[in-house]
Amino acid sequence: MNDSSIGVDAEPASAPVTVLAGPTAVGKGTVSAAIRARYPEIWLSVSATTRAPRPGEVDGVHYRFVSEEEFSSLVENGQMLEWAVVHGRNKYGTPRGPVEQKVAEGRPVLLEIDLAGARQVRDSLPEAQFVFLSPPDWDTLVDRLVGRGTEEAEERERRLATARVELAAEDEFDVTIVNDTVDRAADELARLLGVRDLT
Repeated sequence: MNDSSIGVDAEPASAPVTVLAGPTAVGKGTVSAAIRARYPEIWLSVSATTRAPRPGEVDGVHYRFVSEEEFSSLVENGQMLEWAVVHGRNKYGTPRGPVEQKVAEGRPVLLEIDLAGARQVRDSLPEAQFVFLSPPDWDTLVDRLVGRGTEEAEERERRLATARVELAAEDEFDVTIVNDTVDRAADELARLLGVRDLT
């Protein structure tokens, strides 16, 4: 199913929603931040979470902060495209309503989520376009994962094992973008979403 990395002249897909996923530490958040800064016409979905805001976080920008009751109601009413409990505590998910509203407005929509979330979205929104963000090579991913030197050896091995499993899921996606440089990866992703004027 994977078409490998697209070329400069590739035509964008007609899917109204694009899902970006990839292995731990590949840089999904960094590429998404570049999209937000450089391509304001692309709407980046804001996840809902039951955790409290951290200093500097703005409701509706970084996350949509909701109560346990509100989150549960969204799930029960089929209003979550995907959701999960993270670290056994807080819930995170992608509300369906805002995504459908932006699609109806004709805006290109980007969902930046993890692999499990991408699989849920494939079930609930099979017409979406699924993009796998890949590291240039394994060594680069290892450097990004363990280069900070903040984790114990056991935690580093757990993260590397997770990354191996996530990399093996690449063939589940429609297209792969290699995150060799953030700006180039963001430009390629923007082309996939139909944004042609790269400034």
